[in-house]
This record gives sequence, structure tokens and C-alpha cells, in this order.
Amino acid sequence: MDDPRLTNPLVVRAVAALNAFNAAHPWDHNERLHGWILRNLPARRERALDVGCGRGVLLAKLADRFAAVHGTDIDAAMREASRHRCAARPHVVVDGAQLAELDDHYDLITMVAVLHHLDPTESLREAARLLTPGGRLLVVGLAPPTTPVDLAWEVASLLLNPAMGFIKHPRRAAGVDPRQPVPVRDATVSLGELRRIAGDVLPGAVFRRRLFFRHTIRWTKPG
Repeated sequence: MDDPRLTNPLVVRAVAALNAFNAAHPWDHNERLHGWILRNLPARRERALDVGCGRGVLLAKLADRFAAVHGTDIDAAMREASRHRCAARPHVVVDGAQLAELDDHYDLITMVAVLHHLDPTESLREAARLLTPGGRLLVVGLAPPTTPVDLAWEVASLLLNPAMGFIKHPRRAAGVDPRQPVPVRDATVSLGELRRIAGDVLPGAVFRRRLFFRHTIRWTKPG
């Protein structure tokens, strides 16, 4: 049976108004954490890999800091968008390779809103294999709220989201965003389970819950 609180006319109108405001003042929850990635780059910066590179926004930023940058994405439209964005950077390569298919080694591996599309245990294990000693893995992830603490963070994010949207995009958006939509998938693995997996596969990983429906994982390969 539907929760009567969710079908209350006042609640329905409030949610509709909130969604309309967010649509008028959009902002990117993933790009907000690009700054965290750039502040946590490894000392050695020869090769970087961005898994699930999407439109290539992070790729272009990494290209200014690494000698060689490799972006992968299974979606052909996303690969084309990344190649177009990085066309003037010949040291950027974009393809559809899977982690298990790669044999190169990287000083940095990033995964932004992509781990929930993959098997988290195998993907983190493959990333650890591909890192050079001293290399760093930086993950920005999503997880469904499953505990009271998760729900509290979710509510806080929902309430603060319009304020952040207004700060980042004070003028109302006009028309429809013409960019190619990024493929999406609902996250199904809980934050607690992801924390356990990261602890098993990446001993010493730093796992942080973040506002605006995200968490981060930072791990440096020993040696």
C-alpha cells in the first residue's frame, strides 16, 4: 500500500515545486567533486585512467596535469563527446575498453558515478591491479539510503539542493539542455556494503559520506 504521507496533496505539491525549482536552477552533482579529485592527485603524474568518462569533462581537466590520459566508456555517444571535447589534446585516448581487458598501469584511476554500473568487488580489484605502486584510486559513488543515518543525509541533501542550485546557477535555465544525456542506472548496493567491500579489497581506503547523494573512496596503492 502507498504511504499516505507521500500521497498527501500538500506533500505532492511541495515535491512538484521543489522539482520545478531544481529544473530551473540545475547543477552537476558529480562535477562538484572534480575539485576533490584534483586536490588528491598522486605525486607521480605520468598516466591517468578515467573509467566511465562520459562527456569528457574530467578527462580535459586531467589532461592539463598528466602526460597521458586514457578515458573509457561503453556508450558510443559518450565516447564521441569525450573525443570532441579533447580533440586538441593528442595525449588523450578514448575507447570502450573494460577494466579486465587493460594491461597498462596508471598513476591515477578515477571512477565518477560509474561504480554502481559495475560489479563493485571485481571493479575495485581490477583498479588495484592496474595502479602503479604509489598510484591512487579516486571514486565518486552513489548508494541507496538503507539506514536512518542514510535517510537523514538524503533529506539534508534534498533540502540543500535548491540552495546550491541557486548559488551555482542563479539565472533560470531556458529551454532544454541540448547535450547528449548521460546513461543512468539506479544504485542498488548499500553504503554499508560498499564500505565493507572497499575495506576488503582496498585495505586502508578512506571512505567518506558526502552531501548531495554521493560518497567518495580514496586509496593509495602500497609501495
